[in-house]
Amino acid sequence: MNQYSCYLLQLYIIILLSYGTLNEIDARRHKRMYQPLSMELINFINYEANTTWKAAPTTRFRTVSDIRRMLGALPDPNGEQLETLCTGYISDELPKSFDARVEWPHCPSISEIRDQSSCGSCWAFGAVEAMSDRICIKSKGKHKPFLSAENLVSCCSSCGMGCNGGFPHSAWLYWKNQGIVTGDLYNTTNGCQPYEFPPCEHHVIGPLPSCDGDVETPSCKTNCQPGYNIPYEKDKWYGEKVYRIHSNPEAIMLELMRNGPVEVDFEVYADFPNYKSGVYQHVSGALLGGHAVRLLGWGEENNVPYWLIANSWNSDWGDKGYFKIVRGKNECGIESDVNAGIPKIKN
Repeated sequence: MNQYSCYLLQLYIIILLSYGTLNEIDARRHKRMYQPLSMELINFINYEANTTWKAAPTTRFRTVSDIRRMLGALPDPNGEQLETLCTGYISDELPKSFDARVEWPHCPSISEIRDQSSCGSCWAFGAVEAMSDRICIKSKGKHKPFLSAENLVSCCSSCGMGCNGGFPHSAWLYWKNQGIVTGDLYNTTNGCQPYEFPPCEHHVIGPLPSCDGDVETPSCKTNCQPGYNIPYEKDKWYGEKVYRIHSNPEAIMLELMRNGPVEVDFEVYADFPNYKSGVYQHVSGALLGGHAVRLLGWGEENNVPYWLIANSWNSDWGDKGYFKIVRGKNECGIESDVNAGIPKIKN
């Protein structure tokens, strides 16, 4: 090798090393670690990260333990999942934006934001919310039930560990095989089994009671609350078939547009609890756990494609209880596990 070739080789190596170093620096800057829920983290997201969303302080959580308590979407230990639906989809069918609240305004469940309290029951909430929506949609507004998260959390022994987490796909199987009764928010009277845990927050000066500490999974009851005049077994709603949607974004969009909201789950990192507006993508913080939610639309904001999602942390969290997350890149695994089903409609 002559001297000139040796020089070019050395220069090439230096460029490669420099490029790698710059990428590592950029990656470290992008995923910089800050104390969860801190103003340092919030300021980094809002003023340094150059990202697509804004953060704000939240009264929902005080510690990392408070956050983890809410993250109840668990992977099935046996790797089981629903059978994947083979969806024929055509890009031309899909509009640039879609919002289930606008498409089916006669279905009040679609616009409802629930509160899972201190129970790690997100896996159940995401499921019963989407099931309720789909019953109303398929019946063309004739039936408008709010299915009971309480009933699912307490009675589905195959779904996992109740308030300590569960398997989203198992919730849909339970709906098909065992049925789920009605029951809406805490202290409501318009259903068989309303949720027994009150809305709460972890901030001492907030308007809601404190939800510090773990809660025990309720015991399974086979009767309805006093004053509700439909027998327990007759109050149940069933799924006709349940399935998993392919992770292709267009398949998810087509399913949502045809049949209504679906349940998805994703990885929650330490920056997510401070979400306030914009299109979320992970910029800082460690993985805290898995969370199940209800996906009800899509669109673009400042040329960034997003999914529109309803959370179960009350309407005072995030953007009035909702959040947007980057669409099409499987951000935090949001497109990896999509569960849905078709309801049986009563006469």
